[in-house]
Amino acid sequence: MDIMKGKVWKFRDSIDTDVIIAGRYLRTFNPQDLADHVMEAEDPEFSQKVNEGDIIVAGWNFGCGSSREQAPVAIKTAGVSVVIAKSFARIFYRNAINIGLPVITADIGVDEGDIVEVNVEEGTITNITKENTVKFKPFDPTMLNILENGGLVEQYLKNKGEE
Repeated sequence: MDIMKGKVWKFRDSIDTDVIIAGRYLRTFNPQDLADHVMEAEDPEFSQKVNEGDIIVAGWNFGCGSSREQAPVAIKTAGVSVVIAKSFARIFYRNAINIGLPVITADIGVDEGDIVEVNVEEGTITNITKENTVKFKPFDPTMLNILENGGLVEQYLKNKGEE
């Protein structure tokens, strides 16, 4: 998996799935429609400001609330390359991996706008702006394979085609 590098968008503790994508937008199956409203409750212009490759950094309990998988889909479709938080709700964490969105549990000192580089294979997060590096437990080979293939369904389809 490539090294991810992007601008940091910082969010508070306990960002729930309704904050990530409000229930009123769940009438669509179009991922771009979801991305157009991602994080709207925290920052109404977030979807217009975020760029491909940017990184969300949050506090404790990111993705708590419901089990809606539209939350990580909205984040990934908006262009966010990775979410780093002090902790994740278990169902959000697994939903993110299943759709190919890397989620990393780490406590890093960053400010919004910092440029961060993440190497999931080595388990490092480097804050280029502040010139410091934090280590995290790298993904095991199975999880890394799912992420490299773009998610669980894509991995299954690839493996099915190799039979």
